[in-house]
Amino acid sequence: MTKVAFIGLGNMGAGMAARLIDAGFEVCVYNRTAQKCDKLGEMGARIAATPKDAVNGAEVIFAMVSDNWASHQVWLGDDGALAGDFEKGALVVECSTLSHSWVLELSQEIAKRGLKYIDAPVTGLPDAAAAGELVLFVGAEMDHLDEARRFLIPLCKEIMHFGDVGAGTAYKLIINLMGAVQIAAAAEGFAMAEKAGLDLDLVLSAMCTGQAASPQVMRNLERMAKAKHSEDLIFSGSMRLKDAMYGVQLADGLKAKADFGHTAAGSFQKLVDLGHGSLNECKVIDVMRTKTA
Repeated sequence: MTKVAFIGLGNMGAGMAARLIDAGFEVCVYNRTAQKCDKLGEMGARIAATPKDAVNGAEVIFAMVSDNWASHQVWLGDDGALAGDFEKGALVVECSTLSHSWVLELSQEIAKRGLKYIDAPVTGLPDAAAAGELVLFVGAEMDHLDEARRFLIPLCKEIMHFGDVGAGTAYKLIINLMGAVQIAAAAEGFAMAEKAGLDLDLVLSAMCTGQAASPQVMRNLERMAKAKHSEDLIFSGSMRLKDAMYGVQLADGLKAKADFGHTAAGSFQKLVDLGHGSLNECKVIDVMRTKTA
């Protein structure tokens, strides 16, 4: 039976690891908060105490962590995965949304150890992760991707191959930066509607069915209208800020214009500065209310 290691069991990673167990792979899991491993242990996963332990004997290593710092720790820390006894030529599938520069650096560190790196950030909500309906944005050598497909298929409804390592992350950062702009713009518009004394139920309906609607806009506008900032946390303000900052860093490195991206990132920075980073990203409506006060 093929041994798979899965590192990082947050909202997305837990569902993804469960899909791999259901697909019949021998899965070992690691998470910094160990209690999050319990359900997967009941499903048959081995629970590791460290990333180093998790990858022992693994032919494939998945990671789904929050940011560059967490990624550095699980790969290159004292008990990191790259210190483990993985199979020679094992596949690494990095599904985290990380900065483009760190992905390139990490891929080089992994290649030095004879591993094959696949850059595969995902799009989709936790329900899609649990149902195997994610979309994967892949950057990898084609032969590495072909070798990995049997492990990726249980996780997703589509694999989009953008090119070499780093290309998947570049695309993911572009669309997540666009998402930050859309959410900030929706919050700004809704705050203006409040100031104008408009019927907010009608505004919500019109915005969610008009030409400016998108899944990001609709989901967040509904939460803004109902003040659902702390319920059913899906994507926090801090996480949106992190992705937006990685996105503008990419743009700056490419010498590409990202005026709207910088402005949106600034709005989410103000949200975090106000102490609301742990709440849903829709809380950015309060930043816009302050701006228009």
